[in-house]
Amino acid sequence: MQFKQINDFCYYFHGAVNIGYVHKGDSGMIIDAGIDAQTMKKVLDHLDEHALPVTHLFITHAHSDHYGGGSYLQQDRPIYTFAPYYEEAILRNPSLEPLYLFGGNDPVPELRNKFLEGKPIFIDEVLQEGVYERDGFHFTTFLLPGHSYYQLGILIHDCLYAGDAYFSEEQLHKHKIPFLTDAYHAIQSLYRLKDIKCDGAVPGHGQFEEDFHPTVDANIAYHHELLHMLKQYIEDQEFVSHEEIIAYMCETFKVTVNQLSQWLLFRTAITAYLIALLKQEQIEYQIHQYRWMFNLKEKE
Repeated sequence: MQFKQINDFCYYFHGAVNIGYVHKGDSGMIIDAGIDAQTMKKVLDHLDEHALPVTHLFITHAHSDHYGGGSYLQQDRPIYTFAPYYEEAILRNPSLEPLYLFGGNDPVPELRNKFLEGKPIFIDEVLQEGVYERDGFHFTTFLLPGHSYYQLGILIHDCLYAGDAYFSEEQLHKHKIPFLTDAYHAIQSLYRLKDIKCDGAVPGHGQFEEDFHPTVDANIAYHHELLHMLKQYIEDQEFVSHEEIIAYMCETFKVTVNQLSQWLLFRTAITAYLIALLKQEQIEYQIHQYRWMFNLKEKE
């Protein structure tokens, strides 16, 4: 991980998953906590080496690669932890993530791993969208759902820590079908990002950019491309099942699906695009012969 300074107050650890840091006087806020204790230990060792305080933790959303190191941090030193409304329930009860991915059934052992289920963390204060002043920190939170249910971006000292509201172009093309819970909300959040006044932004995966709008535009275009492709497939097939759609998308993008956990993540992501088409009233569905079937919605 590389420790990069953005301005007089804001920094971030650049790695596979970015970890933000804001320094103000005797206080220091970590933004997201990495995937595990080892990652957080490296962060704390670096901050301690440079005599930088750690007093607060802000979690943008409840995916284990963003909160998995939080338990180690809370055990290592006293820390005041902020988390978004709704997401905090998963942070306190991480088994909810494999539970919802598995459709509500008791998850099989394969799904009980650090990539889907981090260690639980304590939440001192639940936040919603708004303007806050806490212990010398002045910040604004923005609701940016779509990748997660109630993800919050945080604007502090003119720097936006955006969580996974957008991805670097490299990440988009690497993962091919990015994880979303609702592509309609994800696209709306991307447009909202463009209206936030700031001196630059840090995504959860990628580099800080002063002008991050082209990257956001690339995300919008990528999602629309997938929506168009999915709609075209449904139109060509006329009447197609949910499982056939998942297989088509995975085969088309040549994604790796060797494990149940991978398949469930792609199932959720592809369903997120179907949800967007449903909300746009471009497709419709019915249960036919015990299968969830989709077809193009006829124009009235």
